[in-house]
Amino acid sequence: MSQERFVGVDVAKAWLDVAGRPDSTPRRVANDPDGIAGLVADLRALAPVLVVLEATGGLELPVVAALQVAVVNPRQVRDFAKATGRLAKTDRLDAAVLAHFAEALRPALSTPVADDVRRLDALLTRRNQLIQMRVMETNRLDRLTDKDVRADVTKHVACLTKAIARADAALAAAVKASPAWRAQDALHQSIPGVGPVATVTLLAGLPELGTTTGSRLAALVGLAPFADDSGTRQGGRHIRGGRAPVRRVLYLAALSAVVHNPAMQAFKARLAARGKRGKVILTAVARKLLVVANAIIQSGQPWRSEVTEPEPISA
Repeated sequence: MSQERFVGVDVAKAWLDVAGRPDSTPRRVANDPDGIAGLVADLRALAPVLVVLEATGGLELPVVAALQVAVVNPRQVRDFAKATGRLAKTDRLDAAVLAHFAEALRPALSTPVADDVRRLDALLTRRNQLIQMRVMETNRLDRLTDKDVRADVTKHVACLTKAIARADAALAAAVKASPAWRAQDALHQSIPGVGPVATVTLLAGLPELGTTTGSRLAALVGLAPFADDSGTRQGGRHIRGGRAPVRRVLYLAALSAVVHNPAMQAFKARLAARGKRGKVILTAVARKLLVVANAIIQSGQPWRSEVTEPEPISA
């Protein structure tokens, strides 16, 4: 019988380190079109059960586009490496750890991201970067006493504001150009508290919306509470990990929803009556908004106040 093979690929800007289990010699190929094409050909001949690589902020996208792979959280891989006694860290060792991770845990294959979704995500990421730069520059104004420097920063803030407006226009045009996105945008914005920025973030950062369960989406976003119990001690539940940009925009939407959405106001009141803390309540509202957004995409019906509540979140 032939052995099952598993491959780990560590992605760097200039190269790809490749390792396999159980019997593959580590090697390095260029992270360019020719190197990726050669790697694809080699892996097709090898026919591994699974190829795993880490999410690296976009450097992995050309490989993901060329191969069926599982893209995993780098923190999970690092924790796995420590648990198996591999404390040293180099690109080649990381590739070997990824191959071992693939063999031991067998993560699910990642869904390919369409080019239009990738472009929308790039536009949204740039908008967020521009906003962060504007916040930093605006904060500097309070501490500046030199007139010329203050004028320069003020000018830069104005330029950033114009750039943000252009980014907003580009995002709106991208959504308008897609009939499917226009329909989802209308459905999302039918929910009081959910605005255009939240809608675009959901479209770009959570393409699984409408294709799976609300509980699964809550875990993907990092809004599913984790237990922290030991023996007779019952600790508070915590959220962690997941897609931070989506979670952040849902939290902001929750702040708006508890003011403008009667159903969410009532939900907040019920949680407050049970003694839940403010941050716990807003997290629960954010999760509820996600579950509702998923339900209306699946049904194709706009918001109604008679919605199914998510499972209660414990403090």
